[in-house]
Amino acid sequence: MTPEEFRRFGHRVVDWIADYRATIEARPVLTQVEPGALRAALPAEPPLEPEPFEDVLRDVERQILPALAHWQHPRFFGYFPSNGELSSVLGDYLSTGLGALGLNWQAAPALTELEEVVTDWMRRMVGLSPGWQGVIHDTASTCTLVALLCARERTSGFGLARGGLQGGGPRLVVYCSEHAHSSVDKAVLLAGFGREHLRKIPVDERHALRPHALEAAIREDRARGLAPCAVVATTGTTTTTALDPLEPLAALARREELWLHVDGAMAGSAMILPECRWMWHGVEGADSLVINPHKWLGAAFDCSLYFVRDPEHLVRVMSTNPSYLRTAMDERVKNFRDWGIPLGRRFRALKLWCLIREQGVTGLQRRLRRDLENARWLEGEVRRTAGWRVLAPVTLQTVCVRHEPPGMSGEDLDRHTQDWCTAVNRSGTAWLTPAMLDGRWMVRVSIGALATERAHVEQGWGAMRRAAEG
Repeated sequence: MTPEEFRRFGHRVVDWIADYRATIEARPVLTQVEPGALRAALPAEPPLEPEPFEDVLRDVERQILPALAHWQHPRFFGYFPSNGELSSVLGDYLSTGLGALGLNWQAAPALTELEEVVTDWMRRMVGLSPGWQGVIHDTASTCTLVALLCARERTSGFGLARGGLQGGGPRLVVYCSEHAHSSVDKAVLLAGFGREHLRKIPVDERHALRPHALEAAIREDRARGLAPCAVVATTGTTTTTALDPLEPLAALARREELWLHVDGAMAGSAMILPECRWMWHGVEGADSLVINPHKWLGAAFDCSLYFVRDPEHLVRVMSTNPSYLRTAMDERVKNFRDWGIPLGRRFRALKLWCLIREQGVTGLQRRLRRDLENARWLEGEVRRTAGWRVLAPVTLQTVCVRHEPPGMSGEDLDRHTQDWCTAVNRSGTAWLTPAMLDGRWMVRVSIGALATERAHVEQGWGAMRRAAEG
């Protein structure tokens, strides 16, 4: 494709995306495509000869779009938001178009230094002290894996430089809430701890990790000759947005010499609101934390911020220094390849930079406050309506609900919950996520898409009532 062809089709693509966003509300939120339908409609063999790009764009409209669920829809209430503010989309477009690769500082000086700037902007925006330094990764799953690798090496005296997992040292243990994200389980496996060395600690009535239960588990493991290594605390769990108590957990981790990693993937964005910072009081006692601006804040996926107190652990664990990557500037700059797993790094900072500049901190704050108010409105409606229950504290923008007809319980209630949630999703009116809480099914209503206003929440609540009460 020549630059002139790119110019022509690039304008077409931008116009198409703009039209898609402008008309998205008219579409059903969740597509009803059957599994395998798209694959069956596409050729099994790649084209031998070039095809006109006009045909490619036509097939996006005709075949790809009908097989998409619409995450930017104003009645998307599933999972957590994955907002792509259009200014951030343009930043991502710039990153891809420039095609810079961050192998080291010299390979793309702007890539490194803009990343330093925007991670420090975010540090200031969420109220962290200057003692933190940040780097951009793809997802929180990667950040948690990196944190546990660093924790493993600090606890083992950097055993990777000796026998590694074959060194015969004491078996290391990781602790988290029973409501922690599944990425913790995966990180424990990939970092070599082994599934039997992950302790899921019980939670309290607000679904937050119990510090005394954690302390008892650590004491028991030490008595068995094991080596407690790390605690993963969550600010905003996936099921209910519960808040693990960071201050006592940080004190315990410090006393027991454990690495404390804070998963603030969702709730971290809320910390741009000073009135929400009580939610992670004690975070300054952690060793590392993760925030996902690509969730609620509005950065186009993927953009996950990993903050550490002491970058030495990253560099000692992740550093690679082959001759072809060494430069005369290495002693004067950061080489972010030594702050994570990949060697080659995308220019992710551009999409976060574009977002923050175009929205401003006050613009981002207004939108998050809107979502919090809409969640409180829905909570009030549910509590006032006979037969409906709010099942967890509404600390952020997710409301956990169940419709409980008189006399219905147990498996019958579970089937009823899943049936009405499925009915809402199949209708295309809204998208909700069912989940297990305390052994029974309930429904999460996660409010926070860019275009979601009070009217859309009201429409979603109406669809829920019709499906459950009808």
